[in-house]
Amino acid sequence: MATGRPTLIYDGQCRFCRLWIERWRELTGEAVDYRTSQEAAPEFPAIDAARFEAAVQLVEAGDGGQEGRLREGADAVFAALEHGGRLWPARLYRGLPLFARASELAYRFVAANRSFAALLTVALWGRDTRRPRQVRVSAVLLSGIGLVYAIAFASLWVQIEGLVGSEGILPAAGWLEAVHERLGPRAYRAVPTLAWLGASDAALNLLCAAGVLASLAMIGGFLPRPAAMLCWVLYLSLYSIGRVFLSFQWDILLLESGFLAILLSPRGWRRRRVRDVEPRRAVMWLFRWLLFRLMLLSGLVKLLSGDPAWTDLEALGFHYYTQPLPAWTSWYVHQLPGAFHGLSTLVMFAIELVLPFFVFMPRRPRLTAFWGFVVFQLLIMATGNYTFFNLLTVVLCLSLVDDRWLARLPGVGAAASSTRGDTLDGGRPRAAMAAKLGVAAVVACIVVMSSAQFLSRIGLRAWVPRPAITMVRATAPFHLTSSYGLFSIMTKTRPEIVIEGSRDGKHWQAYEFRYKPGDPRRRPRFVQPHQPRLDWQMWFAAFGDYRRQGWFVAFMRRLAAGSPSVTALLAVDPFAGRPPERLRARLYHYEFSSPEERRDKGMWWRRRSKGMYMPELNFAR
Repeated sequence: MATGRPTLIYDGQCRFCRLWIERWRELTGEAVDYRTSQEAAPEFPAIDAARFEAAVQLVEAGDGGQEGRLREGADAVFAALEHGGRLWPARLYRGLPLFARASELAYRFVAANRSFAALLTVALWGRDTRRPRQVRVSAVLLSGIGLVYAIAFASLWVQIEGLVGSEGILPAAGWLEAVHERLGPRAYRAVPTLAWLGASDAALNLLCAAGVLASLAMIGGFLPRPAAMLCWVLYLSLYSIGRVFLSFQWDILLLESGFLAILLSPRGWRRRRVRDVEPRRAVMWLFRWLLFRLMLLSGLVKLLSGDPAWTDLEALGFHYYTQPLPAWTSWYVHQLPGAFHGLSTLVMFAIELVLPFFVFMPRRPRLTAFWGFVVFQLLIMATGNYTFFNLLTVVLCLSLVDDRWLARLPGVGAAASSTRGDTLDGGRPRAAMAAKLGVAAVVACIVVMSSAQFLSRIGLRAWVPRPAITMVRATAPFHLTSSYGLFSIMTKTRPEIVIEGSRDGKHWQAYEFRYKPGDPRRRPRFVQPHQPRLDWQMWFAAFGDYRRQGWFVAFMRRLAAGSPSVTALLAVDPFAGRPPERLRARLYHYEFSSPEERRDKGMWWRRRSKGMYMPELNFAR
């Protein structure tokens, strides 16, 4: 052989062969020479024409450049990949006779059905079977997570003093003191937060401001890895002291996504300087695994809950007005026929229970899952207010696409050729190997812990090994992995709390919230991606007893004291900073008005009294 390289000879008239040769050519690079049998047959007269037609042939160079060993079929494919640095398939083939036999049987089956195999290849991978690159995608994914961080920090910043400030509903400083008094040095691990250094109003504002700045750096690709680490530490710090006001699934989803962003972020001063470095595939797979768990659990918890509203396909018939913060579009969708809501529920189950498995399939099914998830999230955003949750889910969906898909977008262009992710450490072999081993260890731990939580969530806790449970408990305060699944039990009614104050006990005036339903004539608003956390918490409080809602009692006391930071969370303070002497909370049943009531009376809601939620409190001194 003139080239001194092994030569893989394939049938140039076989469409299936041509499709996969492009993939193998990319994997092996210059290490293997590829030629069609129609072209190379005269140079290899010792190989019978029937063998060329039956299977690919790999001719390896012998001593002195002479023709060496001849391999064919699956053995030839694995050996060619081995010459290109892909060692494990060939080692399995030679070390496990059962694997070798299964591989050859599979090869012969495909060879006997090449037309079907070619059609299946195009259906699953497309006409371009080259390995998808995610150089540009990883950069956009990191910027997207940075954008969600910025929204989350900014949204919390405008509320932080009223929620956990010195005169807020649940002051963080006093709570941290109580935790430290009870736990001693263990408190720092149980509540991981920078607020241990200071929890004054100025310190809380500084945490939020630093979070916004770190988020902007993450969006722009400045100091990518330190910026991602800082965002995660700062949000964890705020989450840890936010307690009931930061107890939502999208908060822990942002923490888990943010931790993966640290693993994905390259070293260096600017992300653009390493934009041609292929991200570590294991980390990108962790993003897909997170998306898989998020979507699949959303469907499974509904079925496993036993709530007949889901199995009877009736849940969406009342979802639009019972959700925490409806938008004005929710009213219109609610008026659609019951058959539409039943069909919508069925489609939702298809998206949440079927498409997640496409996440781990080849390119075309994966893109199908991408579009299904994204359209689903956009529809949710169009009919309700779920803060930054849907936007973050869309960002996670970017892990399903590749640079070829991204290049189709206006102004993006084709991605440059890339190097592999293990060169992220400046080409230093030892540093690169240490980084690779470190990431591998972290990835393994995340897979173990998240799998344990997944199995526990679907009722298979007995299958979880005890060491995995120990790992989950040990890392729980840091939320490196979490369990998900919203609306397992559908709320079928909408109780609403209306807080009223009075100076004389006879004339009562209602406190109006910014976004939750109150005045029946006020149109529901879009507020996402901002989350008014007090409004959200009021939705949960209406389903319980106020005596078990410590934060609610504290909220009422702050209103009685006229705390400016708390009243700033409301739309209207009817007492203009001069707090009333008496407060009470009434409970109402709300539901959307009929089209006739909207037309004739301008009402978006109808309501009826359900009595007192919290009896009158007299704060007169």
